[in-house]
Amino acid sequence: MNRPARTRALSGGFTLIEVLVALMVVAMGLAALMVSVSGTARTSGYLRDKTLAQWMALNRLTEVRLNLTQFGKSTDTGELNFANRTWHYDTRYFDTSIATMKRVVVRVYAGDAKTKGNPLAESTGFLGSAIATRGSSNTTDWTTGSTQATAGSPSNAAVPGAPGATPIGSTPVAPIGNGPTPAPPTNP
Repeated sequence: MNRPARTRALSGGFTLIEVLVALMVVAMGLAALMVSVSGTARTSGYLRDKTLAQWMALNRLTEVRLNLTQFGKSTDTGELNFANRTWHYDTRYFDTSIATMKRVVVRVYAGDAKTKGNPLAESTGFLGSAIATRGSSNTTDWTTGSTQATAGSPSNAAVPGAPGATPIGSTPVAPIGNGPTPAPPTNP
C-alpha cells in the first residue's frame, strides 16, 4: 500500500521537542562534569597549600630551636614569602611540667598578617635545656644487667641477673666452635 508523501517526510527525522530534550540531557551531564572537575581542582589547590603551610610550620619550629633568644617571650608572629605567596605565622610558647622546657606551637595562615581565617597548618614541638648535665651518659655503665656474655668474661650462669648470666627459664646453649658437641637423642 502506498502512503501519502506527507506522512513519509515526518517519520524520517526528529521533532523539535526531541532535540530540545536531548540537548537538556547533554547540558545537565556537562554541568555535572564541570562541577566534578572544579571540585577536584579546588581540592588539589587546598592540599598544595596545606603541604606548604606544614613545611613552613616545621621550618619555624627548627628556627625556634636554633635561636634561643625568643625563649623568654610568650608569643612571636611574622610574615614570609614562600612559593610566590605571602604567609604569616604565629608562634606561641607554653609552660610544661618541667621548668626548663617549653611547648612550642606554630600556626601558619595563608595571606598577610591582616588576613583573618583558620590556620592551614599547626605544628607542635618542645624546646628547653638538657635535663641531665652534658657528658653524664658516658659515666653510666650501660653493660649492667646485660644478658650477653662477652668474650673472655667468666660465666655467671649460676647467678641469675648477673652480667652474662643465662636468663631465668631458658636453656643454656653451648657456644659454637670450641665447646663439646651434645649427643644426639636416643629413641627408646
